[in-house]
Amino acid sequence: MTEKWLIGVDLGGTTIKMAFINFYGEILHKWEIPTDVSNEGKNITTDIANSIDEKLSEVGKTKSQVLGIGIGAPGPVNLDNGNIYEAVNLGWKEEYPLKSLLESETTLPVVVDNDANCAALGEMWTGAGNGAGDIVCVTLGTGVGGGVITNGDIVHGKSGAAGEIGHITSIADGGAPCNCGKTGCLETIASATGIVRMAMEELKQSKLNGRLRSIFNEEGKVSAKDIFDAARDGDQLASTVVDKVAFHLGMALANIANTLNPEKIVLGGGVSRAGSILLDAVTENFQRFSFPRVAKSTEISIAILGNDAGVIGSAWLVKNRIAE
Repeated sequence: MTEKWLIGVDLGGTTIKMAFINFYGEILHKWEIPTDVSNEGKNITTDIANSIDEKLSEVGKTKSQVLGIGIGAPGPVNLDNGNIYEAVNLGWKEEYPLKSLLESETTLPVVVDNDANCAALGEMWTGAGNGAGDIVCVTLGTGVGGGVITNGDIVHGKSGAAGEIGHITSIADGGAPCNCGKTGCLETIASATGIVRMAMEELKQSKLNGRLRSIFNEEGKVSAKDIFDAARDGDQLASTVVDKVAFHLGMALANIANTLNPEKIVLGGGVSRAGSILLDAVTENFQRFSFPRVAKSTEISIAILGNDAGVIGSAWLVKNRIAE
């Protein structure tokens, strides 16, 4: 009997990434379509279904050769029915029946989970996790997301909101306001947005000159990449910002690891592309704040799957939660 394919879907606010994947986690075909958030996102499931039909026809396959669809979506998920509680960026302001609608549109079984959880599963399965069963994945992008895996499966918590690492309060008294309504969240410091915010504050308060100030004077703005590049070249102002990021992120990861004792912590997202200048400083702070036995047994590394992590992790859901 021919092995059935798995379909992984990574639903984002701008694009929907999709892939046909085999049982070894290898991507056979991948593509993406724009996310249509008009009309309160009501076209999203239809667009996904139509795109899957078109791609199956293109590669000469039928739905009978597909085991099912796994989809990672932003926001907390009701695991009992596959509803998304809320995803404002997609136009879903109330609980949205993603699983039932997509199953109706495709006539295939569907499994739904949070997008950060799916990225974590992807890294566990074929990425930097290298098959380890106890992993914490942290996505450092526009915000800070997270996925916690213990004994080879995602921890969801009581209301599907486990792994909200970005909303650990990193600054106990004060700090910048976060979109969640709190202040001082890790997301306000370790995200690309937070890093730029801190750099702009340093530029205003400091009289130091250097590469970062030159970029700001020329462009009127700086990016997270500019900040890390300048720090790598010895820019003192940029280095101050990176030191703050590494301190708070390293401390947060140490507290998580002291609770969970994971084998690996994987850093992903655009900010992680800074590489060793971030990883080394975060690891140093992690070692400083973590329990000695935890410090010795936990490895921190950079994610390796990039934008493919979400679709691979979504396919893992199909492989492990849909019985043939």
